[in-house]
Amino acid sequence: MSAKHPVIAVTGSSGAGTTTVKRAFEHIFRRENLNALVVEGDSFHSLDRKAFKEAVVKAEKTGKAAPSHFGPDANHFDLIEKSFKDYGAKGECQRRYYLHNDEEAKPYKQDAGTFTPWQKVGKGTDILFYEGLHGGVATGKIDATKYADLLVGVVPIVNLEWIQKIHRDAAERGYAPEVIVDTILRRMPDYVHYITPQFSRTHVNFQRVPTVDTSNPFIARDIPTPDESFVVIHFNHQVEQSVDFPYLLNMIHDSFMSRPNTIVVPGGKMGFAMEVILTPMIHDMVAKKKKAK
Repeated sequence: MSAKHPVIAVTGSSGAGTTTVKRAFEHIFRRENLNALVVEGDSFHSLDRKAFKEAVVKAEKTGKAAPSHFGPDANHFDLIEKSFKDYGAKGECQRRYYLHNDEEAKPYKQDAGTFTPWQKVGKGTDILFYEGLHGGVATGKIDATKYADLLVGVVPIVNLEWIQKIHRDAAERGYAPEVIVDTILRRMPDYVHYITPQFSRTHVNFQRVPTVDTSNPFIARDIPTPDESFVVIHFNHQVEQSVDFPYLLNMIHDSFMSRPNTIVVPGGKMGFAMEVILTPMIHDMVAKKKKAK
């Protein structure tokens, strides 16, 4: 951790709501006049799209466990930790981009599904902001959480996560339902060992819980809307003493406490709740940063 060069990490799988929390942080950074260095989690994959597909096919032919984007065989966990550590110490780190599609790849004159070269970045920035799958990764040898000043988890209940993946992959990528289910099953061991444990290390978690029946996600016809959900917000012991719960209950209408360290808000107010909750935390970081200069 570093008061002079703070690191914020948002961790959660694709479709979990990380875009909403990213937007909330962007609003806060703009209001606080903070210049953030944005680092994308996909840039730490260890295999480009072509190499990943080849690795999956090879594993299936040999009867071995195929790699997944949730696990260590397809990611540079060590470089995530190093980026957080380097930025905290020097205010600079290495960054590259993963080019998801032709539109992103065109300016770099590269193919979609490839990486740009690593470059040293960060000089003159106020804060590092990571958003991706593994902001809270820890494997025994590697522990990125040691260098994160604020770690935020964004996770729906697992059935909702599956519904979102099934609908997204079918609509945007044209995958057949059975292919999507196979992918979910292939990733499950890595999900259990490397994704889920992160949410016990976060300072605050935002978990979306539907209020409609999602008991069989594989036949769901649509994705529950935010207004058909609640968001369960849990604070860990490191931050709960500094949270003004009466203030939050007053500011976020129709919210309530389910436990002494947990507040529940309507799903449609998730973005607003994030800004109300996270702004004081950023204020505290900025104050410590100024003192450290």
